[in-house]
Amino acid sequence: MGRVTASLSDLPLRDDLRGLTPYGAPQAPLAVALNVNENTHPVPDEVASDILDDIAVALRDVNRYPDREFTTLREGFAEYLGHGLDASQIWAGNGSNEVLQHILQAFAGPGRTVFGFAPTYSMYPLLSQGTGARWVAGERQPDYTLTVEDAVAQVVEADPDVIMLCTPNNPTGTPLGLDVIEAVYDAARGVVVVDEAYQEFAPRDAASALTLLEGRPRLAVSRTMSKAFAFAGARVGYLAADPAFIDALRLVRLPYHLSALTQAAAVAALRNASTMLGMVDDIIEQRDRITATLEALDYEPHESWSNFVLFGGVADPHATFQALYERGVLVRDVGIPNHLRVTAGTEAETTAFLDALASIGSAS
Repeated sequence: MGRVTASLSDLPLRDDLRGLTPYGAPQAPLAVALNVNENTHPVPDEVASDILDDIAVALRDVNRYPDREFTTLREGFAEYLGHGLDASQIWAGNGSNEVLQHILQAFAGPGRTVFGFAPTYSMYPLLSQGTGARWVAGERQPDYTLTVEDAVAQVVEADPDVIMLCTPNNPTGTPLGLDVIEAVYDAARGVVVVDEAYQEFAPRDAASALTLLEGRPRLAVSRTMSKAFAFAGARVGYLAADPAFIDALRLVRLPYHLSALTQAAAVAALRNASTMLGMVDDIIEQRDRITATLEALDYEPHESWSNFVLFGGVADPHATFQALYERGVLVRDVGIPNHLRVTAGTEAETTAFLDALASIGSAS
């Protein structure tokens, strides 16, 4: 029987998905890959050994389904987050993207709208479209900040079912004040999701939106282990919210969606949180070093509370991206005119990026 091939257009795809392209950052076998905001530090050997021990134990029962409620993991996340949270207020999934997808499956969907302030995380519109909802993009100030008055006015006008607030914001690194979050919540009728994927890289005295959860049943605060915990390959995201909000997510999750091996690995990583987070200070140091050097090269780095730096003043982003690529360094063109984004890596990776950029020449 001959091989039959068809194009995507030949299949009975949903009309609202036609013409879309899958999410995906460029992947290339370069020595210095600083394009997807990973934590480029490896998991410390002693922690890796501890994680492997827990995975080995979990393997003995891998013929059985895992704990559907991932109770031990939720208890671990509650302890890690603090703020008086308990396991009933915690949810988790295969990366924060799945957690966000659960929210949209439960609270968005066909005939509903999802709103966020652009530019922001590029998966928000894709997740919205994937669940049949309509994505509505608001606007930020020229420096990517948001004022209370402007944010509230845009939310009232859009009247969305779900609001996505990314802080620190991806791809800009911009923080968002708690006063804005409170005001947006009060102005909204739908759920408000505060995506704190990069919160561990914010200043130590920066308050988390977790402090706003009490008395706000439509508010959820999502996090990830991919960044600060150097756990991107393990795919573990989580959120904190009112127990009723958590119950809503149970309605849409797939059965046993977190494998026993994933649960074991994440529990062990949380048990070693202090060691795992020890690399955060190193990353912040490199981020600030990148910012200072970019300024010296006459580029325009934006304030960042994350593990990356968005910088402007790039006359030709494509040409600069390509020149860095040819020097073995991969950064990200996020589609903002005259800008590129670079992840803060190890000291050696940061040096490689800065040396390569300097060899191209200053922005001026």
